[in-house]
Amino acid sequence: MDRKWIRVGLFVYFLFPVLAFSAPLDWEIGPFIRDDSANPIITPSNSTTFFCPIQQRQVCWESDHTFNPAAITRDGKVYLFYRAEDNYGDGIGMHTSRIGLATSNDGIHFERDVKPILYPDQDAQKQYEFPGGCEDPRIVETEDGTYVMMYTQWNRQVAVLGVATSKDLINWKKHGYAFENNMGRKWSKAGSIVCRIEGDRLIATKLNGKYWMYFGEGNINVATSNDLLSWKPIRNSDGMLISVLAPRKGKFDSVLVEPGPPAIITQDGIVLLYNGKNSSKKGNKTIPSGAYSGGQVLFDQDDPTKVISRCKGCFFTPVRSYERNGQYSGGTVFIQGLAPLNGDLFLYYGTADSAVGVAKIRNFK
Repeated sequence: MDRKWIRVGLFVYFLFPVLAFSAPLDWEIGPFIRDDSANPIITPSNSTTFFCPIQQRQVCWESDHTFNPAAITRDGKVYLFYRAEDNYGDGIGMHTSRIGLATSNDGIHFERDVKPILYPDQDAQKQYEFPGGCEDPRIVETEDGTYVMMYTQWNRQVAVLGVATSKDLINWKKHGYAFENNMGRKWSKAGSIVCRIEGDRLIATKLNGKYWMYFGEGNINVATSNDLLSWKPIRNSDGMLISVLAPRKGKFDSVLVEPGPPAIITQDGIVLLYNGKNSSKKGNKTIPSGAYSGGQVLFDQDDPTKVISRCKGCFFTPVRSYERNGQYSGGTVFIQGLAPLNGDLFLYYGTADSAVGVAKIRNFK
């Protein structure tokens, strides 16, 4: 085992003896170190307003919560796409969400646009995106420089994966439901497309002639695509979606598992960082009930449905006050964005469904 991991493991053991960390396996990515001097890096704002084309009025579009971000690097800058909730609602999932944009030269300090860049509009997606909104984006780049965003369309009846594309990260074209022609409009979230890191780019990469995507909330499923716009879930002989990752009794991920950032191709295989929710009765007793923590799983590059190895414990869990206090009282580090920048790898995450935090690996290889 790498000595840096031994030092980190000892540090965690003595400083946080009640937490369910375990020694990382050789293939795991990390350690990610929080920037406590800057966190949280994105918080709600009452000073920005936006004319909602559906409600026909000015709304404080990011006044209540700003969380669950995607990230991508372009021309030496990190572009952060965060979910913002307005103040016209009460309770989790009962606000209207829009996706805001912030940019940074160093991956830590961000300047925010005053208006959202993706939101419910008077368009073909209105019935699927309002009143709940556009949520929880994840972004990759294609070989030719097109950006593909997977995001959740939420109309407060069913949450489904939507697809949008852009050439400049500012202007986005909505393509609608990711599984329109082959799954019906059924509950689907968290689209993590398999990609490779090339310099500062996250490039969607075909394996066995197809693009692959991990998705789902509860269990993790998998789908393939020829064009990144229309996806076909993989099913078993009975026509049911196959589960490639499930919750585990006694672990931090005992209630559900859900994909995090885009999955990364490494020399060991495909590493998927994922979110796991803990159970009070059948979970890990040293982690608060309902808390979301981060885990890692390694899939076979030749067969992306096959698990080679899985983390024994979480590598990231809510331990800071800003990760335990907010809209989600159980405590959350909801990992969702990865961005390489100048040799470092930044991890962006939602804190208690209320703000955005950052952690990073220095000199990532």
